[in-house]
Amino acid sequence: QVQLVESGGGLVQAGGSLRLSCAASGRAFSSRAMGWFRQAPGNEREFVSAINYKGNAPLYADSVKGRLTISRDNAKNTVYLQMDGLKLADTADYYCALSAYYSESSAQEDYEYWGQGTQVTVSS
Repeated sequence: QVQLVESGGGLVQAGGSLRLSCAASGRAFSSRAMGWFRQAPGNEREFVSAINYKGNAPLYADSVKGRLTISRDNAKNTVYLQMDGLKLADTADYYCALSAYYSESSAQEDYEYWGQGTQVTVSS
């Protein structure tokens, strides 16, 4: 069984930065891709970013390219999302997810385990 615990969310002004972390339990972490997704109030959950099991070839949604950076530390069983240049539109609950595969993917159906989420609120 895998457990994913997100942290690092909070309230930040537009243009500011946050760093989200997702700590994973279990042995599967280092052999699986990881992803970040988000869900804004009234909206469906959407893809943000993903990274393969090695930690290279990151994938980003067009809306976050150039502002958000995904990384992982397999020794710590942790994936990160560095969020810079935050916009009001980035306000959402952010979820990390463990893929069933080793390659990065934007498809939610490829992800097997999900965290409980951490809230990010960007104010003007």
